[in-house]
Amino acid sequence: MRKSIETAMKIWIDFINSPQVSFFEPLINELSNNGHEFILTCRDSSNTVALLKQRNWAYSIIGNKAQKSFGKKLLSFPLRVSSLYSHLKNKRPDVAICQSSFYLPVTAKMLGIPSIYTNDNEHAMGNIPSFLFATQIFVPENLSIAKILKKGAKRNKITQYPGIKEGVYLWIKGLEIRSRRENNSHSLQNIYVRPEPVTAQYYSGKLNFLDNVLIELKDKYPIIILVRDKSQLEHYTQPEFAGIKVPNTPLSFEEVAINCLLFIGAGGTMTREMAMMGVSTISVYDGELLDVDKFLISESLMVHQPNINRELIEEFLNTHRRCASDNKLMDKGKEAYDLFKLTLLTYMK
Repeated sequence: MRKSIETAMKIWIDFINSPQVSFFEPLINELSNNGHEFILTCRDSSNTVALLKQRNWAYSIIGNKAQKSFGKKLLSFPLRVSSLYSHLKNKRPDVAICQSSFYLPVTAKMLGIPSIYTNDNEHAMGNIPSFLFATQIFVPENLSIAKILKKGAKRNKITQYPGIKEGVYLWIKGLEIRSRRENNSHSLQNIYVRPEPVTAQYYSGKLNFLDNVLIELKDKYPIIILVRDKSQLEHYTQPEFAGIKVPNTPLSFEEVAINCLLFIGAGGTMTREMAMMGVSTISVYDGELLDVDKFLISESLMVHQPNINRELIEEFLNTHRRCASDNKLMDKGKEAYDLFKLTLLTYMK
């Protein structure tokens, strides 16, 4: 049943990275069907714009592309906040919600509207202004509250949600995808690789450190590299990587999960998604792991091996052809989704 125009809300979401599109897709679909209106803004970073286009959502690109330099990020922060405020002040949103957009809580405060901020990365410096200005803060249950408090969050603002961030949206199709993957298990052969997050402020690890092992593996296994931006696309389409597939548009989550023999991830979200699906997963993240990643490793849902080589990969494939999967994380994802939705609806006029 659709809500009447008198009770409908205008909800603002700001996307600054590609995983946030999947995170909010179920919420946007359900609440739009119930008569609520969404105002979507984004920054042109990684695959964000391409994913928004795939979903046929109306959105506005605000601000320049993401910068790697902390100094440039710091300088660009007030400029993008100012641009967001100018874009939104006459649209009159009722409430704002984001996953790791550091700009949204500050802009929402300027607009005089409540904001819900969630992040599972305790190392991100952008948490500091976000925690200060957000009305409510959501973090996963496996993230240390002590670390959040050190970044300036007030305890009375913090809610820990069940499971991990990826469960908030994977619970909807996860079991179906797992079943299709099981039916396809005899023909799994693709190795999918997600390179390092080159523009992320929190990432200080090596660049292109997977090159040698990919060149060694490419004649034995079908390898597909899921690049983040144009620079990685250009890098992995050089002659020395001939034979490796490098899609120039994002592949669907379903396609990757169903056909993946092994996932090698130098970042976070996609690596955790595959681990939740029971895909054999190696995190090669070159930096300090998040609490949520440590949790998945402790549950034997993935392994961490930043100094990867061909021998280690082949040994892993021989001993980890089937990885554990955990339906409890799917159940917790549904609980977390309902918590986000009900919290958002408390701001309905």
